[in-house]
Parts: sequence; structure tokens; C-alpha cells
Amino acid sequence: MTAEAFIRANTLASHASLVPEITLHLASQLTPIWQASEAWLAARNVDPPFWAFAWPGGQALARFCLDAPEHVRGRSVLDFAAGCGIAAIAAARAGALRVDAAEIDRFAAAACAMNARANGVEVRTLDRDIVGEDFSWHAVLAGDVCYEAPMTRHVLPWLRVLAARGAVVWLADPGRAYLPKEGLEAVVCYRVPTSLELEDRTARDVTIFRLLPS
Repeated sequence: MTAEAFIRANTLASHASLVPEITLHLASQLTPIWQASEAWLAARNVDPPFWAFAWPGGQALARFCLDAPEHVRGRSVLDFAAGCGIAAIAAARAGALRVDAAEIDRFAAAACAMNARANGVEVRTLDRDIVGEDFSWHAVLAGDVCYEAPMTRHVLPWLRVLAARGAVVWLADPGRAYLPKEGLEAVVCYRVPTSLELEDRTARDVTIFRLLPS
């Protein structure tokens, strides 16, 4: 089964609460992947399906792009660790010149491409670890990337390098433990409805920070 066929079989066309303008292939209680066990996923050679949910950080970044399009309009934009691609799609809809969505999971990359097509926008997918690369992006969207120490150590120095080179790095965080304490400028906060199946509460307060160069 191809990645696209798997996604179509295990998701439904849906809308995230904070960004109803965007259509996404998402898991729901009606789709098999919602209740899938690790064994079920492993038998199909599928990593945990983080791409099948619109996480709070991505929703906040998408809302930010649509509400303040001047931050991405006419610019080349990277949606890093894009998940379902909601922020990338919002940037494209807001008038970005070029949008890249980076994901190491091939299913996530496929979901980004499918979701972009569903919304009639063009998004280029990069299905590899791009940390260390620089395609001269003007703006970088990074949603909820500080959820564990190894990930934070891996990506934050590179994001600061991009900021030092002139990119505006927008970091959306819903209160994760490994968010750095310094080098951030808070810009706006959104209350994002979520699910108890994904989080330990029914809403998350997501702050969008501008990451300052080191």
C-alpha cells in the first residue's frame, strides 16, 4: 500500500478547530488509526501517526499566518517538522512566494502534499532531516519542536543560525518542558482546543515567539 493510499484509508477530510478554513486528512474516532496499537502500526511499517492530527503549535502558526499575512506574503517560507502541513498551507494561502514543508516521516510528507492539493495550494515537501541546510528562507515556522531534550538540542542551534542569517523564525510552543528560557520574544498567544486523547487537557495556550539569534 502506498503512503497516499494508507492515508486515505485511515483518515477523514476534517477541519482543525482554530483554522476551519483549511481542509486536512485527519484521524478521528471513526478511522482505524485513532485506536491503532503499536503492533498494528509496526505491521504496516508506519511510525506513530503524528501527521494525522492538527497539533496545537501548528494550528497556532496557521492562524498567525492567516491573521497577519504580512509576515509571510511574498516570502520564501519553511514549515519545519510540518506534521499535517497546516502551517505550510496557511502560509501559501496568505501569499507566500514559496513554501517548503520538511518532515522526516514519509507518511507525513505524503500527508502534507495531499493536504496542500486539497486546499489548492502549492507546497514542496522535503522528506528528510534538513537540520543544517539553508535554502535562503525568509521565514521559518516551527510548531511544538521543544517536546523532548534530544529534539531541542538537535534543532534549536540550527534555528538560531538561520535567525542570525536573517530569517525570521517563528516558534509556536504550548508550554513544553524544553522550551529555552532565553532568546525568545513573545508575539501572540492563542487558546487552541485539543483532545484528551492527545493532551492532558481540553485546550492549550500556545505562544508564538520570535526566536532571537544567538
